[in-house]
Amino acid sequence: MNTENVTGETAVSPEDKLDFKRIMPIFVIVLIDLLGLTIIIPLLPLYAASFNATPAIIGVLGATYPVLQFIGAPVLGRLSDRYGRKPILVISQFGTLVGFLLLGVANGLPLLFLSRIIDGISGANIATAQAAITDSTTEKTRTQGLGLIGAAFGLGFIVGPVIAFVSLAVTDNNYHAPALAAAGFSLLSILLTIFWFKETLPEEHRGDEQGKPAFSFSAMLKALSYPAVGILLVLMFAQQLAFGGFEQLLSLFTLSRLGLNAAGNSIVFVYIGIIVVAVQGGLIGKWSRKYGDRRLIYGGLALMAIGLILLGLTPKHPVPWYSETAMTEELTGNRNLPGETPPSQNVALGLPDETDKGWLGLIWLMIAVVPASIGGGILQPAINSLITKRVKNDETGGILGISSSFVSAANALAPLLGGFIFQAWGASAPFVIGGVLSGIMLVVAMQRVKPGKEEKMVAGLARGGGH
Repeated sequence: MNTENVTGETAVSPEDKLDFKRIMPIFVIVLIDLLGLTIIIPLLPLYAASFNATPAIIGVLGATYPVLQFIGAPVLGRLSDRYGRKPILVISQFGTLVGFLLLGVANGLPLLFLSRIIDGISGANIATAQAAITDSTTEKTRTQGLGLIGAAFGLGFIVGPVIAFVSLAVTDNNYHAPALAAAGFSLLSILLTIFWFKETLPEEHRGDEQGKPAFSFSAMLKALSYPAVGILLVLMFAQQLAFGGFEQLLSLFTLSRLGLNAAGNSIVFVYIGIIVVAVQGGLIGKWSRKYGDRRLIYGGLALMAIGLILLGLTPKHPVPWYSETAMTEELTGNRNLPGETPPSQNVALGLPDETDKGWLGLIWLMIAVVPASIGGGILQPAINSLITKRVKNDETGGILGISSSFVSAANALAPLLGGFIFQAWGASAPFVIGGVLSGIMLVVAMQRVKPGKEEKMVAGLARGGGH
């Protein structure tokens, strides 16, 4: 509640202010935890390719983590309600550490898969951190507190690939180095959680959720029938299917089309991260106020359709510094731990030859990812924002949880479908198909997502503003 002091200024009550001292440990722990994840994102497809994996197998590997996280995170979330946030956070972080260590010493595909299985099934880090922020905020400060998780994601997706690039540069492109660097950050997050993080869920509040199911497919299906909301959940799933395929397969695409290695892909991911952070960190708020969430969804789908189709049409011109021999050596040399003799086999993924080298392909790619990244950066927050405006206040948390489940399901399906399409129909196919899907969803959205009560309310306020 705001009060007026003797000087006539409005004093802000403690309930209206975010307690940064309490939130900061959670923010720092999430950021450091995310650095581990974002370090390996540009690397993992090429790491698998270095063990002779086909695009289809790489797609299955990419799907392993989100599938197991989709199953494991709700269960660990319920356990955190019962036993407290801190022990579950430490357990999930320990699983992440073991996963990265296995990745760092992997000498074949089985260890790569095992590392993603362990990390995925214990992957409740972010969900538990969000619960801790919910414990530590009031209704008035919760959006700001949870917004810091988004800020941590943004910073992680810029800094993580930079660390990957540096670790590859100083080790002569040894793929084990970024994975071990990720393990180091994971260990640091565990130590910070143990020694700095204070339990946010009081004992008297634990066990409140006991007896409720950890997850329900029926709740997801039921939500699709909600008036004005079901179509938004379909759009959430479809856009993440398209954008998730873009993120997961981009490294393979740039390798086969432009000859970019892991270090080069790290720089591309930094570039994409900067665009997404600029959109989600400031531009989307201005655009939402100016155009409204509904038009923002239309624009996001249009931009993603254009960007993904352009990306798929990237000319096959390897970068000027590309060497097929050096790229083959980089991939085959990373099948073994340092000190072991690398085999002389060819990689399963087709590499470009050295004819027609030049800048055209890279310039085309850097232009194409701009609309794709802006569209991807717009859609998830815009759809979720519109969802919250079209449900009752007491249903907001539940429907956002279901929205998150649709995102997780799409993240699991995107690399699986994309990997098989990549192998069967070529490198361009997953991106062109993703662009066409986005275009179809744009047409559906324009027909089905009509102005709602939130726009009528704003229009009414605007008309009555002068009275």
